[in-house]
Amino acid sequence: MSKDLIESVKKLREITGVGFKDCKAAIDETGGDIEKSIELLRKKGIAKASNKMSRTAAEGLCLLKEINGEVAVIEINSETDFVAKNKDFILFCKEVSEINFDNKGDLAKVNQAKMKNNLTVETNLTDLIAKIGEKITIRRAAFFDKSSGVNSYYIHGALEDNIGKIISLVKISSNDENNTGKKVAMHISAMSPLALNDKGLDKAIVEKEMEIIKAELANSGKPADMIDKIAKGKLNKFVSDNTLLNQIWIMDPKKKVSDILKENKIEVLDFVRFKVGEGV
Repeated sequence: MSKDLIESVKKLREITGVGFKDCKAAIDETGGDIEKSIELLRKKGIAKASNKMSRTAAEGLCLLKEINGEVAVIEINSETDFVAKNKDFILFCKEVSEINFDNKGDLAKVNQAKMKNNLTVETNLTDLIAKIGEKITIRRAAFFDKSSGVNSYYIHGALEDNIGKIISLVKISSNDENNTGKKVAMHISAMSPLALNDKGLDKAIVEKEMEIIKAELANSGKPADMIDKIAKGKLNKFVSDNTLLNQIWIMDPKKKVSDILKENKIEVLDFVRFKVGEGV
C-alpha cells in the first residue's frame, strides 16, 4: 500500500470515525477523492453526519478589532500550527487586522493597503511566504457597523487579546440587561449554525443532504413507500440542528435560541462564525 493511500485512509478515518477496511474500500472506489469517499460512506449508512465532515485541517489565526461598538474579524491561514505561532506571522496578522478594520472587511482593499513599511499587504504577504517557506493566505473577513444594531462577540481559545481559533460575531436589535448578545455569540461558537433560519440555508446543501438521506435509507432496506416520509423527518432535524433560531440553547436544553431571544425582546439581525481552517 502506497504512502499516499495510507495517508488518505488515515485522513478519512479521522473525519468519519469509520474503520480502516471500509475507508480503504471507499478511497479505492472514488480514486482517492476524500469528499466523494465521505459521501459514499454516508450513503451506505456507515458514516453519520458530523461537523468534521467535508472539512480539512488548516492552521492560522482569527483576529478581531473593535472600536466604539464597530467590529471587524479576519482569518489568516498557514499550513502548520508551527507557523501560526511564528513571531513574524503573528506580527503580520496583527497589522493586517488593523488594516481590515480601517477597510471595513473589504479584502480587495485590504490586499492593496499599505503597511508600516510602505509596501502593500499583498507584497508583504508574498515576502513572508518566501521567508517562512509555507503557504499563507488571507482567507476571509467581515465588518459589522453599529448603525442598525448592537454588536457582541466571543473569542474561543484565545491565544492573547483579540486573537483565537474561533471568533463569533453577532448583531442584535438592541442591548439588554442580561448580556444576551455575548451569550448568543458563545452559543454560535459552540454550535456552528449554518444560517439564522431555514430560509437562509443554502439550497444546494439542503438538496445534497436529502440525496444522502434517501440513499442511506434505500441502502438500509427501508420500503420505498416509507423513504420519502422518513427522509422528510430527517431533513427537518438537519435544518433544526443547523439553523440558529431552531437550535437547542446551550445554557438550557429545555429551550431553543428563539425562546431566549423572545424572553429578552431582541432579534438576531446577523452573525458570522470564523473557525480556523473550517471548510478549507
